Amino acid sequence: MTNNLQQLAQHGQSIWYDNIQRKMLTSGGLRAMIDQGLLGMTSNPTIFEKAIGGSSDYDEALQKLVARGATAEQIYDALTIEDVGLAADLFRPVFERTKGKDGYVSIEVSPKLAHDTAGTLADARRLWETLNRANVMIKIPATKEGLPAIEQALADGININITLMFSMAHYRAVAETYLRGLEARLKAGHPIDHVASVASFFVSRVDTLLDPKLEQAGAAALRGKAAVANSKLVYGKYLDIFGGARFKVLAAEGAQVQRVLWASTSVKNPKYPDLLYVDTLIGPDTVNTVPPETYTAILDHSVVARTVDRDLAAAQQVTADLKALGFDLNEVGEQLSIEGVEKFSKSFDGLLKVIEQKQATLVK
Repeated sequence: MTNNLQQLAQHGQSIWYDNIQRKMLTSGGLRAMIDQGLLGMTSNPTIFEKAIGGSSDYDEALQKLVARGATAEQIYDALTIEDVGLAADLFRPVFERTKGKDGYVSIEVSPKLAHDTAGTLADARRLWETLNRANVMIKIPATKEGLPAIEQALADGININITLMFSMAHYRAVAETYLRGLEARLKAGHPIDHVASVASFFVSRVDTLLDPKLEQAGAAALRGKAAVANSKLVYGKYLDIFGGARFKVLAAEGAQVQRVLWASTSVKNPKYPDLLYVDTLIGPDTVNTVPPETYTAILDHSVVARTVDRDLAAAQQVTADLKALGFDLNEVGEQLSIEGVEKFSKSFDGLLKVIEQKQATLVK
C-alpha cells in the first residue's frame, strides 16, 4: 500500500525536507525517510542555527576546526558543506532513479551577499566546485542583484534553487532569468540537459502579513485565502511559460522545466488546518519543502488530490477583492522579500554567535 508521500509523487509533486542535522545523516534516519518516499532536502541559515546550536552533533568536528584556528565563518562553511555533501550522497540513488528530476540537496550562498551580484556568483561557483556533486543545488535569493548572478550561474551549468519569492512579479522575473540562462548556455555551445532549477515561492507569509490588516479592514472573510490564491495564480503562469514556444526550443535540447517549489508551507495561525498550504497546492511539476512537523502530518492525514489548478477563478476573485481593498500582492511580495533577506541575515549572525560561543567553550 502506498503512503501519502508516494501518492503525492504519483500526482507529480515531490516532497523535500526543509531541515538538516548531522545526526539524521549519520544515524540512518534520513535513509529511512528516503525509503518512505522523501525526494530531496533544503537548508538555510535558520535551520543550521538550530542544528548546530541546539545539539552536540557538531562538537567533535567543531573541536578539530577550532584546533586548526578556523574562524566562525570558516567553521560554518566547513560544517554546512560536510552536511550537504553527506545528504547529497544519500539522495544520489533518488537522483539516478528519477533521471535528475529529484534527489537534490540545497545549500545557500552567504545571506550577506543578497545585494552583491559579483559576490553571490563567486560564492555560488565556489560551493558548486567544492561540493562537486550533480545533485546539489545552490540557493540564491531572487533579489534585484541576485538575478544576474543566477542567470550567469545557470549559463555556467550550476543547479540553482532560486529563493525568497513572494509575488507574481518575482515569479515572472525568475522564470525569465532561467530561460535566459539556458539560452545563453545553449548559444555558447554547451549542453543544457543536466541543468536543474526550482523557483522557491513562499506561501504562508503572505497570510501572516495580510490577515491582521484584513481584520482591521473589516474583511475577515478573506483571511487565510490570499496566500493560496497568490500561489495558484503563479502556477497558472508557470503553465503558460513552460507550455509556450520559447521553452519548447529549449526542451528540444533536453532542458528541464523549472519546477515551482512551495516554501514556507507550515501554518503560522493555529486556527488554520495544519496542511492548509499542502493539500491546496498539489499538482504536476511541483515541489513542497516541509519542516518536520508538516512532514509527519502529511504522512498521517494529507488528502491527496490534484488541487493546484482547481478553482482558479476563485483565486482571481480573491486577488481582485484584495486589490479593491488597497492590497496589491506585488507590493506585499516586495515587503516580504526585504523582510526575508533581513531575517536570514539575522539568522546567519545568530549562527555565527552560536559558533563563537562553542569555540570559546572548547578553547577553555
